[in-house]
Amino acid sequence: MSVRMTHATLKVLASFLEEPSQARYGYELMKATRLASGTIYPILGRLHDEGLLSAEPESVSTREVGRPARIEYRLTGLGVTTAKAALAELNT
Repeated sequence: MSVRMTHATLKVLASFLEEPSQARYGYELMKATRLASGTIYPILGRLHDEGLLSAEPESVSTREVGRPARIEYRLTGLGVTTAKAALAELNT
């Protein structure tokens, strides 16, 4: 695994672990972690590339909602395990 567990990455993972099965959006994570978009989206990309997150467009009609579909990020099984281990290591 090559994801660096920076303070910002750990904040993102901790936010996901609050409700591990729930889909999260980038903007929602920005508000929860108080990190800027220029920090959040690269982290989400790295976590996705490493298989820790799945990323799927939300299933909405862009015409009905008047905006592009957002990307729904979810922790994978590996993501949950990795996040818990990284945060446990931080607390020891």
